[in-house]
Amino acid sequence: MKVVVIDGQGGKIGKSLVERILAEKLPCELFAIGTNAVATENMLKGGMCNAATGENPVVVACRDADFIVGPVGIVLADSLLGEITPVIAHAVSSSTAHKILIPVNKCITIAGVQDLPLKEYIELAVEKLKENL
Repeated sequence: MKVVVIDGQGGKIGKSLVERILAEKLPCELFAIGTNAVATENMLKGGMCNAATGENPVVVACRDADFIVGPVGIVLADSLLGEITPVIAHAVSSSTAHKILIPVNKCITIAGVQDLPLKEYIELAVEKLKENL
């Protein structure tokens, strides 16, 4: 199974996801894609080996991903302060991969979602990944 973690900005969510997925020793091939170099660098610091930066790596990684994990903004064009281009949003949202998205309540409110600390959302996302692998 191919799992792609996508993040932007400072890569805090992506780094936390990478650390937790690696700690669980899940049976998957893990890739980290940052929308900028800082996000990618932080995911590398989280223990990632397979990492890339930018729009085209997102497009390529989403083509055959089984799971895509990241903040909810990765499916919304111009989110993450404009880092999510329409091409990135389309690549993620049109991928046949199962998406596990973490709500970030800065600019988006998802009705029915509890307001939890980011650490708890990371744990819930990893649990969902484990359930579906």
